[in-house]
Amino acid sequence: MDNRRQHDRYTLNLQVEAYELHSGERLGRLADLSSEGFMLFCEAPVEADAVLQFRLVPARPVEGIGSVTLEADCLWSREGAHSQHGWAGFQIIDMTGEQATAWGVLLRHLGQP
Repeated sequence: MDNRRQHDRYTLNLQVEAYELHSGERLGRLADLSSEGFMLFCEAPVEADAVLQFRLVPARPVEGIGSVTLEADCLWSREGAHSQHGWAGFQIIDMTGEQATAWGVLLRHLGQP
């Protein structure tokens, strides 16, 4: 299989929920993350090439960080077995400097390569 990843992926040791930033709709839960993106275990299918704004919320604050907001592009999406849930891969395309710092804290504290 062709592995085009340029950054290490980290599996999570703390649950992180994903919400659409403006509506507050729960989109799913992060399955893994890297410095440039994340894989989402989705509640409903996500269309590839969709650009979404997220609020990512760890189960408990990490170093005082209760959430991270960012914009990400869905690179791929796959349905789960029997049309239940699904998986989608996202590349981060925009976040403020403050949010990038918060993302780095999540990487250091939540993930293990």
